[in-house]
Amino acid sequence: MAMTMSQNDVQVQQKEGEEDDQSISRSDSGEDSLDGLMTHRCPLTPSLSPRKRTTSQSKTEPPLLRTNKRTIYTAGRPPWYNVTGTTFKEAFVIGLCGGSASGKTTVANKIIEALDVPWVVLLSMDSFYKVLSKEEQELAARNEYNFDHPDAFDFELLVTVLRKLKKGKSIKVPVYDFTSHSRRKEWKTVYGANVVIFEGILAFANKELLKLLDMKVFVDTDSDIRLVRRLKRDITDRGRDIVGVIKQYNKFVKPAFEQYIEPTVQVADIVVPRGGENFVALDLIVQHVHSQLEKREITVRSALASAHQGQPLPETLSVMESTPQVRGMHTIIRNKETSRDEFIFYSKRLMRLLIEHALSFLPLKPVTVETPQGTVYEGKRLSGKRITGVSILRAGETMEQALMAVCKDIRLGKILIQTNHDTGEPELHYLRLPKDLSEDYVILMDSTVSTGAAALMAVRVLLDHDVQEDKIFLLSLLMAEMGVHSVAYAFPKVRIITTAVDKKVNDEFHIIPGIGNFGDRYFGTDAPSDWYESDEGMDY
Repeated sequence: MAMTMSQNDVQVQQKEGEEDDQSISRSDSGEDSLDGLMTHRCPLTPSLSPRKRTTSQSKTEPPLLRTNKRTIYTAGRPPWYNVTGTTFKEAFVIGLCGGSASGKTTVANKIIEALDVPWVVLLSMDSFYKVLSKEEQELAARNEYNFDHPDAFDFELLVTVLRKLKKGKSIKVPVYDFTSHSRRKEWKTVYGANVVIFEGILAFANKELLKLLDMKVFVDTDSDIRLVRRLKRDITDRGRDIVGVIKQYNKFVKPAFEQYIEPTVQVADIVVPRGGENFVALDLIVQHVHSQLEKREITVRSALASAHQGQPLPETLSVMESTPQVRGMHTIIRNKETSRDEFIFYSKRLMRLLIEHALSFLPLKPVTVETPQGTVYEGKRLSGKRITGVSILRAGETMEQALMAVCKDIRLGKILIQTNHDTGEPELHYLRLPKDLSEDYVILMDSTVSTGAAALMAVRVLLDHDVQEDKIFLLSLLMAEMGVHSVAYAFPKVRIITTAVDKKVNDEFHIIPGIGNFGDRYFGTDAPSDWYESDEGMDY
């Protein structure tokens, strides 16, 4: 049965039974740097001037910061996992199908704009053309290769990538060069999607792909309009000649549409005539997506606060020995009367001791070296690929200098997690991680851990980037028992290392007796009452 609204504005079909780059992350949350965003950069060294604050989402200002290279959302990604650390909330995947130049990308961008939610990924099927052989390359150069046939696409790679993206994993997407008909060497890294919009001419042509789509939209555009658009695009953007474009259209594009694309309209949930100009259809799609996202919301921090009470501390926790020296430094940095200079000095001393203590837990293998005297020395060396440091901004970044002083040429990554004042939940705003982390030992750093909500999110991010759980070391100057239990319960293989553990957390999730707002005391800033940073940086 089909329902028509407003003279073909939108057709909704009920089915029997149920259900730049070509790939871009609208949040640009991948492995990019914040070099262009100087006013919002978190310094490695203390600054006396207050830093500029980000603002919460409003109707008058979009929730983002723009640079000349990327867009960074000030509205973050809420938890996509439960208190056990397990991903429970898959990304909502919208499939957009339609003929070549039907306006699928325009519809996708209109949906993204109307959704007004961060962390939306647009994934194009054009990125997944197969690598052509030399003979196929020659055919393509003569416009004799059929790019509109199902055999032209790498469906196996496409299904694998979309499945991982739907599950919240970090993925790498090939970048296809339409001028040379080949894949570029560099692949685009995409991570952290709440909503995935997947568009392509054969988006509905594969059974395994259809299983991954939560909503299927067919963009129906007149064939004459599609031909005009294709001529303009291929001649202007892809360097083709008009004779070749028309030849390819008549020989391959039009027959493929009639044989493979047009019949798939039967599996669509919504048919959108006139593409991006059909605002009634777009509004219907957006309303449905919003309703689905609301059903997937979860609260993590409140659940953590009520869990694990009275349990013994886990074996994965290592607390530095409370020597007179360590206790003396804690006395200084916990004292509210301590000057900022002394706070920074003794915090740095504790950080250095903490890093040295943490490195003692890394696995070592025996090696022999020859000394200058010509004798053999039986020594030790790291048993593993390398060490990478990742700081939870902004307070965790203060520990980077101590790590770099101890580990030469170490790679560093950053994760920005802030607390949403309205919901009380941690939200992921930005990350920049080094490539190929799967074999690394990762030292995850933050100044304090209260409930563990932000630490849980940071560990989940690392796991989504294929870091092995038993190779993650969570380091913090001060932790609450609640935070220790939260991390250990969710990720029992993560090593937790700190200089001290306090027993209590108050109703505002501040550690008691605590250390205060570490970030503000270190950087010399004052947080306004309506602005919250990562719970760790705030002793919160």
